[in-house]
Amino acid sequence: MITYNQGVTNYLAMHPNNKNIGPYLFKQLRKANKELAPYVLETDRGIQTIDFTNPKAVLELNRAILLSDYSLNWYEIPEGYLCPAIPGRVDYLHYLNDFIGKEDAHGLDIGTGANFVYPLLAGSVFNWKMKGVDIDAKAIRNANTILEKNTHLKGFLTATYQQDRANIFTGAILPGEHYDFTMCNPPFYSSEKDAFKATKEKSKGLKLKEVERNFAGQSNELWCNGGEALFIKRMVKESVNFKSQVGWFTTLVSKSEHLPKIKKQLEKLNAEHRTVDMSQGNKKSRFLAWRFKE
Repeated sequence: MITYNQGVTNYLAMHPNNKNIGPYLFKQLRKANKELAPYVLETDRGIQTIDFTNPKAVLELNRAILLSDYSLNWYEIPEGYLCPAIPGRVDYLHYLNDFIGKEDAHGLDIGTGANFVYPLLAGSVFNWKMKGVDIDAKAIRNANTILEKNTHLKGFLTATYQQDRANIFTGAILPGEHYDFTMCNPPFYSSEKDAFKATKEKSKGLKLKEVERNFAGQSNELWCNGGEALFIKRMVKESVNFKSQVGWFTTLVSKSEHLPKIKKQLEKLNAEHRTVDMSQGNKKSRFLAWRFKE
């Protein structure tokens, strides 16, 4: 069987409640988003797919999924910004829902991006109240445009510009605010060079033609000094100051080898922590959750 990464079937192993399990239903998706049609291809086995090395095709596919399966009326991302893979993003939320176990949850998405995807999915699937914050003013303007075009979500979703670029939670969590959880998809790479190197290696491993990045993305979305490990360590250190305002802090951790040092840091800070493993086909992922003991 051809895997999702080769562009034919969707993730083969996902959270059982994820409605995007299985092959993409292109007939339904093309109906929801007519802009997808020119990018739909057919393999020599008669299976419909798209060219996953084409950023425009990837955008139109994920736009179609949001319009078809998640009750959106309109969705657009500025050119050059990160285009999220919806099935994987909603998996984080389903596992988080199992972990939190609260119907009327209130969450904070750190680095929500121009795509604003976690709040949109959380509002659509779980009716959670969500605030998304980002240090990119243009990204937040786009997130608010998405909300303006989807008025049914405005009552419980907000997008806020975070002016304090030097911190993660400071300026994002305001005095008097309380959240059941925070979530984050941190920058993976330590530099632009590392990002391009990873894409090249992935393309080679999947026997695809070499591409720059099929998902686009601004620098602050993809890399930061020290990469993912240092970003999460900064997040952990700063979270101590907001322990009375947050039930659980959570973040995706793309590389399992980062976990031991992060957990050691949490233990030094007297924090309870748990790792929730997730799986999307051959891809293994996880999120780390922590809270501070009284």
